[in-house]
Amino acid sequence: MASLSSLSLWPSLAAKPFFFSLPQSCSPLLRQTQTPTTKLLGQNGFFNCKEEKYKRLSPIVCFCPASDDGEDTPQAAKNQKRVQFWRRMAKSLEVAPGSQMVKVVLFPLAHCLCLFAPFCFSWDAFGVAFGLYIVTGLGISLSYHRNLSHRSFKLPKWLEYFFAYCGVHALQRDPIGWVSNHRYHHQYADAKDLHSPIEGFWYSHVGWLYDTKAAIERSERPTNVGDLENQFFYNFIHNTYIIHHIILVTLLYAIGGFPYVVWGMVVGIIFLSHVTYSVNSVCHLWGNRAWNSGDQSRNNWLLALPSFGEGWHNNHHAFEYSARHGLEWWQLDITWYVVRALQAFGLATHVKLPTHAQKRKMASTTT
Repeated sequence: MASLSSLSLWPSLAAKPFFFSLPQSCSPLLRQTQTPTTKLLGQNGFFNCKEEKYKRLSPIVCFCPASDDGEDTPQAAKNQKRVQFWRRMAKSLEVAPGSQMVKVVLFPLAHCLCLFAPFCFSWDAFGVAFGLYIVTGLGISLSYHRNLSHRSFKLPKWLEYFFAYCGVHALQRDPIGWVSNHRYHHQYADAKDLHSPIEGFWYSHVGWLYDTKAAIERSERPTNVGDLENQFFYNFIHNTYIIHHIILVTLLYAIGGFPYVVWGMVVGIIFLSHVTYSVNSVCHLWGNRAWNSGDQSRNNWLLALPSFGEGWHNNHHAFEYSARHGLEWWQLDITWYVVRALQAFGLATHVKLPTHAQKRKMASTTT
């Protein structure tokens, strides 16, 4: 059995993994081994763990053997146990639909923690929750959705990364995973959709998070986020995603103790998650259809305010490239107001909006 010399950890198949090369002094496992030959890819310092001589242990752990002339020894058996341990650890830290982190930690443990909220309420803890809700909500709506998924406008890179990092703390996956799923949502709307309403309301709302089989099938689709995978920042977030949440929890606990964690990290994020999932479920079942978008997307005014304008879902599916979802003056769209302010200061450029000709083409009398 080959000796263990290096491990590469990453959350899913989509990202290019970091390659960790450990000195022999770090572990007895590394004694009498040879450093494997690797192939450098691009300028981001990522290595290819998909060569023939490398063995994939799981979608998130790549075992890079140093040699193939080892023997089946007790030491080799210990090595294999350690490999299995790292496989389980990496799988347990993956935040993605169908993963154990989502099925066990986010649902239902996070919801159980919400039960403590009334017993540790304080106005400053509530203020932290509200503040994080605004920051992470704009991170999802403005960055993940309109900027990264649909390229509805351009931002300077430093500002693009800032808003994306705000979305990271919504605990709805890293930018690469979220954007990939959303682009598939539009490609297969109401058909092979990630959270298709055809499967029923609860499936489109939260059931798809538990569908491990569908998650595995989706992981085999060709990548559709090459524009993000080519950037070091998004690969770094992809490979270190859970660490950022650990840092936030630690910071909140250090500042305000358990109440800050419950209200800031749990209540606010769970509420935002259900608002986001309601766009997937409610806005494909109830509301009016102002445009012939070719799917069951609907405008729901009740979700417009808590979702920062994402409730105008039929508008979005009709003109998915548009930076503005509330197309009428009375359709509240907070994200659009932020984009418009950024545009006024010269920070948002190439802002896309539907033309009158495009609106006439998509006009529908269906309600």
